[in-house]
This record gives sequence, structure tokens and C-alpha cells, in this order.
Amino acid sequence: MPKNKIIRLLLFGSLYFTQGTILGYFSSLNALYLLDNGLTMTDVGIFGAIALIPFVLKIFLGMLSDRVNLFNRGHRVPYIVIGLAVQLMCLLAVPLVKPASQYWLFVGLAFLLQLGMALYDTCTDGLALDTTPVSEQGRIQAFMVGGRAIGTIVAASLVGLLAQHVSWSAVFWSLAVLTLLPLPLILMVREEERDASERFDWKAFGAFKNWKVIAVGLAGLVVFLVIVGAQQQVNPYLTEELGVSLSQIGMITSLWGIGIVVGSIVASALMKRLNMQHAFLIMLAAIALSLAALSLFVRAQYGLTLAVGLVMLYGAAYGVGQTISFALCMRVVDSRIAASMFAILMAFTNVGQGIGLALSGALADAAGFRVTLLVFAALPFLVLPLLPSVFRKQADQD
Repeated sequence: MPKNKIIRLLLFGSLYFTQGTILGYFSSLNALYLLDNGLTMTDVGIFGAIALIPFVLKIFLGMLSDRVNLFNRGHRVPYIVIGLAVQLMCLLAVPLVKPASQYWLFVGLAFLLQLGMALYDTCTDGLALDTTPVSEQGRIQAFMVGGRAIGTIVAASLVGLLAQHVSWSAVFWSLAVLTLLPLPLILMVREEERDASERFDWKAFGAFKNWKVIAVGLAGLVVFLVIVGAQQQVNPYLTEELGVSLSQIGMITSLWGIGIVVGSIVASALMKRLNMQHAFLIMLAAIALSLAALSLFVRAQYGLTLAVGLVMLYGAAYGVGQTISFALCMRVVDSRIAASMFAILMAFTNVGQGIGLALSGALADAAGFRVTLLVFAALPFLVLPLLPSVFRKQADQD
């Protein structure tokens, strides 16, 4: 790794920034692109489901990276370069494919693009785990979470302007250019030969027999259940309560992303100054208080300015939640299976997201947005019974 600490942080931040631009496109613009090309929402749904399959495969991609030193160039860097190259080629090919008449070719292209992204994503995590001491894990995660949030903001703003005022082809070409951003930094990395104690070993998966590891995974599940499930409510809640327009929603979403960046920085500072258990408790309180504030104080009589401030506050809590949860997962990973074990722990958070989205949708239909956000403000405290296991012997590590 480059010896300069700033360059190392920028390396991980840029890789997650690139990922954030793609995620931002898929979450905010892809459905519009498909509809603009004559497809239906059913087609959009099928497309989205298939395109997400590579993220289920991340565990196996992590195992491949942990086990195989590719071309004797390392366990992480060659895979990251290949993943970025696949993403780049797919983005350059997209404008050549007509979604309406070549739907399945378009779906296949999106699948390959997401597979490339999943490959460099899990190997970036593995590289961070391989090279980052415990004392720096919070800062690395802050740059990752913050970088992805900034990428999402760019996709929601700059790319949206290109789609409206230039062309859809310009959107994909700009995303291709942004894919190149991490390459000069990742090509500076020269991986060292692994010690025998750090080489892949199937026995290392026995770590999942340890209740502490499972408890960390379950804690991540609950945190992501809450923050992602609640986030689904924010924009429709603002529309219902304050009548905000689509253009205002775009602006508010960008401000929410800025809140995430701020939250990631705050989380890094918390983990630097406090032990992990205290930082984790502050994170739970921040999520709960920000959601309660959204529920109680987003009202027409209080105005849009306060509502936007509360959304940014929730964005900060969201960033704190992501950063601390990811850093906590890093602390229980076995170096022999770093990428695959971290991917499995991320699968816990993905399950939490799915449960949170389903729960918040059903609860909003049954009781309304305000009650749903208040219920979700209480859910973080489901983690409390897990804390004795999560932080067992943690003080010795801090």
C-alpha cells in the first residue's frame, strides 16, 4: 500500500465513490431510462431483481479473492482492476443497446456491470481488512461510506442534468469516465506475499460458530433494518405532509447525502475518542432521536426549512450507523477469509434491509408515515440484549 496515509484514504474513498455513482444511477434514474425507452414498470422490476443477483454472489467472489493469488499479482488488486474494467466496458456498451427491442441483452449487460461492481466491492473490503490496523478502521470506513454518499449525490444531480439537457448516452459516458477515477491509485498498490497464518483456510469459517460473530451480524441486521426501512418513508412523508415537488425532493435527497458524509466523519471521530461500545450506543441514540424528530416535527406549521434540517440530521445518523456497523464487522473478521467473511456479515445487513423495507411499507399502509417513523425510532433498542455478546472482550481490543 502507498505509505502516504492520505493517498490510502483517497484510494478507498474513490473506489466507493465510483460504486456510489452506479448505485445512485440505479436508484434514481434507471427506471426513468427504461420507461423513456418504452418499457413498463413490470420490466423495470424484473430488470432490478436480476441486476441484484451479483450482490448475492459476493460471498463466492470473496472466497475466490481470499483463495487465489491472481496472476501472482495479489489477492485483491487484480480483481479490483478487472471489476472496474468490466464496469467500464458495460457502460460504454449500454448506449449501443436498445432496451425495448433488445431487452434481455440489456438485462445481461446490467448483470455483468453489477457483477463487475460486486467483484471490486468485495475485494476493496478485503484490501481494507488486509492493510488497515484496528485503530484506523473507523477512519477507513468513514472514507468509504462518505465516498459512496458523494458518488450518489453526483449521480442524483450531475447525471440527472445530463439526462435532461444532453442525452442518455452522455449519462453512461460520464459514469464510464468516473469509473476510471480510482485506477491511478489502485495501480500504485503492490500486495505483499501473505504469511502462512494469513492464507486461505476452510477451517477459518468455524468463526461463525462463535456467538460473538453471530451477534455482530445480528446487530448489523437490526441497524440496517431501521435506517434503510425508515429512509424509504422520508420522501413520500415529505410529499404528504408538505406537498414538496419532485425537483425539491431531488434537492432534499442530495442534502440527505451530504448529511451521510458528515455522519461518517462524526463516526470516525467517535471511534477515535471513545471505545467501540460507547460509540455504538451513541449511534443507536442518534438514529432513534433523529427518527423521532422526523415523526414529531415534520408538519406544515413548522415549514420546509425545519423539515430539510431534520432530514439532514437523519442523514448524519444514517452515516454514523453505516460507518460504525461496518467498522464493528471489520473487528471480528478472520484474516484468512477476510473478504468472504466480511461479505457474509454484509449479507446480514442485506437481510435487514429487506425486512426493513417490507415492514416499513406494510406499517405505513396500516398506520401512516408518522406512526411508522415513531415505531422505527424505537427499533434500534432491539440491539441492546446483544451488546454483552457483541462487546465481549472488546475493551481488551480497544
